[in-house]
Amino acid sequence: MRVLITGAGGQVGRELALAFADHEVVATDRARLDVSDRDAVLQAIVTVAPDAIVHAAAWTAVDACEADPDRAFRVNALGTRFVAEAAHRAGAHLCYLSTDYVFDGTKADPYVEWDAPNPASVYGRSKLGGEQELGAGATIVRTSWVCGFHGHNMVKTILRVAAERDELSFVDDQRGHPSFATDVAGMVRRLVADRRPGLFHVTNQGAVSWYEFARSVLEAAGLDPNRVRPIRTADLDPPRPAPRPANSVLDNAALRLSGLPLLPDYREPLAALVAALASG
Repeated sequence: MRVLITGAGGQVGRELALAFADHEVVATDRARLDVSDRDAVLQAIVTVAPDAIVHAAAWTAVDACEADPDRAFRVNALGTRFVAEAAHRAGAHLCYLSTDYVFDGTKADPYVEWDAPNPASVYGRSKLGGEQELGAGATIVRTSWVCGFHGHNMVKTILRVAAERDELSFVDDQRGHPSFATDVAGMVRRLVADRRPGLFHVTNQGAVSWYEFARSVLEAAGLDPNRVRPIRTADLDPPRPAPRPANSVLDNAALRLSGLPLLPDYREPLAALVAALASG
């Protein structure tokens, strides 16, 4: 296949380029392709004529989105419209990466793919807007709490804070599935190669709070997990501008019911990531 990847400079995008390395990959970052520019998107995709497009480009700064909704919708929703239009013209299969933030987090149980979205933040609404721009044949992959070797993520933040302070505070009233970029990219490759349409929740297994996850990161690094103190979201100082879903746990029901293998427990890739970060 010839595969065009948008957002290839991000933590998932860089792993996607590696996951498709045995195919012909055209990896575009923001400098090479601004997805909010319709003419640029149409020209690039029609010229490349890919067999498949993995649309990972997004503005993911959750709190910044809250302050600039026009930019959030221009990049995340309208940009996806342009990519979908170009994919249709090129006859390419399209896979869009979305997020747990399309849910408000009030459900008591894990969210399945057929639950009705109800985003509480601008970021979530703009990513849901992107989902709504796709045709019936597209693949939508929702993931959550993404971590990886590249870019900014919570594993790196936790390790940095642990090196600076004796005590760490993380909320224990937000729960989700940590997802590791290498594993997510591998599943995206499989879904794209199979040209499977529809919506899939793709996360690593193991539901935890941020407090529990921080303890796991310290344990993986050989540090004392008891240095982490639980707090409530309401006690964050300063408070976050964008609301976070209290329940971000995504049941990978579509994968499971299709007989596809689920990603491993998050502790496995976490150990590998912490070791890789330690070795530089």
